[in-house]
Amino acid sequence: MRPLARLHRLAFIVGIIGLGSFALRAQAQEAGKEQKLLRTIELQQNQLEAQQKQLDAQRKMLQELQSQTQKLLEGARQEVDRLGDVVQQQQRQLESLQRQVSESQPPAEKATVAADVPKALEERPVDKIVTSGGGERIKLAISGHVNRAVQVRDDGEDTDVYHVANDDSESQVRFVGTAEVDQDLTLGTTIEVSIAPNISGQVDQNNQEIGDVFDQRKTEVTLDSKRYGKLWLGKGFTASYTAGSVDLSKTTAISYSTIVDTAGSHLFRESDSGDLTDLRIFEAFNAFDGLNRRNRLRYDTPKFHGFHLATSAVSDDRYDASLWWGGRGYGFKAGAAAAVADPNEEDADLQYNGSASILHEDTGLNLSLSFGLLERDNQADQQNYFAKVGWLRRLFSVGDTAFSVDYTRSLNLPTEDDDGYSIAAAAVQQFDKFGAEVYGLYRLHSLDRGVEADVDDITVVTLGTRVKF
Repeated sequence: MRPLARLHRLAFIVGIIGLGSFALRAQAQEAGKEQKLLRTIELQQNQLEAQQKQLDAQRKMLQELQSQTQKLLEGARQEVDRLGDVVQQQQRQLESLQRQVSESQPPAEKATVAADVPKALEERPVDKIVTSGGGERIKLAISGHVNRAVQVRDDGEDTDVYHVANDDSESQVRFVGTAEVDQDLTLGTTIEVSIAPNISGQVDQNNQEIGDVFDQRKTEVTLDSKRYGKLWLGKGFTASYTAGSVDLSKTTAISYSTIVDTAGSHLFRESDSGDLTDLRIFEAFNAFDGLNRRNRLRYDTPKFHGFHLATSAVSDDRYDASLWWGGRGYGFKAGAAAAVADPNEEDADLQYNGSASILHEDTGLNLSLSFGLLERDNQADQQNYFAKVGWLRRLFSVGDTAFSVDYTRSLNLPTEDDDGYSIAAAAVQQFDKFGAEVYGLYRLHSLDRGVEADVDDITVVTLGTRVKF
């Protein structure tokens, strides 16, 4: 039994040792797997850390790009805002230049826009912006026109041909400077001169060639405020001037209420003897259209619903005031003005003038009316009435064609025993691309004298052209 027991114990011990060896080998294998797993985990962790660093670097790069983009956008916005301010400033300066040029036009043109009628009807010259010696903020516009005509005049005895500068809108050049002080104020200057050889309003039967005319029409400084109105200082339009010439017919280059511009100095001839008198057309017809261009201080209020007031203190103790209006609606355009002035003349009191004009846009039919009156102390008041019917149409692609007929009645001119009348027909063809107009006019002047010897009628036929620059 004992040997068998020993064998059992030996087998048990051998089994225990085998199980231990097996366990040790299994443990060693598990330890190897664990080490391998740990190395794999460490490798993946290293890879994750590397990827995290890359992501952080990319995130930082994106943040820098975003910051740079925002800076660029902010800079671009500031530049756009700056450019927008510059554009608005330039636009305001150009608008101011246009207003200055419009206000610098001669009466026949000024009357068309005097009541702030729509831009489509304005007869403005083309502005040329050039450099100015007044600094970067000063803008200078040069404009003007040449207006030449041939006239055939018949005084009842003789018929002669005259080569003239049309005094309805004589040849001239203007220099308009503007500077924007701020968003409300604009400083302006205007110098305007006439250069008109043989001007039509001054030649007559005895002087068909009178030489050159160089007239300083305007020399003024202006301060224009959108809120407070406009101040004018120097020689230029008085407040009452052209209040009797509002006219939308587009024939004002040759025909408007001041009819004496066409041939005002021509002498009447006695009917019986055929001798020339010393009486001229401008003495028998007078529109009394304000105090003309004078040295003055003038103020215009801002516009309110198309209305504005103007007043001026003029040299030689003269004063005037006027009311203007312009508007459009219901297919019509219209303008009107009225003025009163103290001319400070001997044997005269106050002078009144006014006008109105209306245009039907679809048909082109238009009507213009004007009146003028001077109160006299030693005779009946001198009066002038003017009416014009016109038709405006674009018959040709080159520009508008305008026709008009007008009638003028003068009372108590040159004396209270004299009355006169004038009738006329005019046509004007515009050439828009060239800033040019071609015109024709027939006008009859007739004077009935109550005491003095009768005089013959004077007829004038005019053909000419005005070219703007």
